[in-house]
Amino acid sequence: MNMNRRHLLRNSAALVVLGMLRPPGAAAATAPALRLVKHPGCECCEGHAAYLRQNGYTVTVEVSPDLDAFRQSLGIPRPLFGCHTILADDYVIEGHVPAAAIAKLFAERPAIKGISVPGMPPGAPGMTGQKIGPLVVYAIADGNPAVFLTE
Repeated sequence: MNMNRRHLLRNSAALVVLGMLRPPGAAAATAPALRLVKHPGCECCEGHAAYLRQNGYTVTVEVSPDLDAFRQSLGIPRPLFGCHTILADDYVIEGHVPAAAIAKLFAERPAIKGISVPGMPPGAPGMTGQKIGPLVVYAIADGNPAVFLTE
């Protein structure tokens, strides 16, 4: 039994060194940098940026004087507007989206514009308050919004 445990530990260490077994948040290291665009003075956006950094993402924050016009120029439907807009590669990430949904987006690379958590749901990553029920992340695509992930 001792030999099996040593063998398992040695092989696990080798996988970590080779990058095949990643600690939590390490998957974000392969993701593109995130550009978060927010309203002036919004503090919860900074909270979401901090949450994403804690999950291994590189995030820059910019202020837009007309975020709604910016969103419309990107083709984001008004019902899917979130608190802020994140740009990464060819994707839009709208609102307080959990890191797991962002990781899924970059792992699967679906043919959509992006993903969204509309509004400012209490308890969402970066938001204060108690989470009420599951957090639904929607795909931003042509046609009606579809559920991308529920957390």
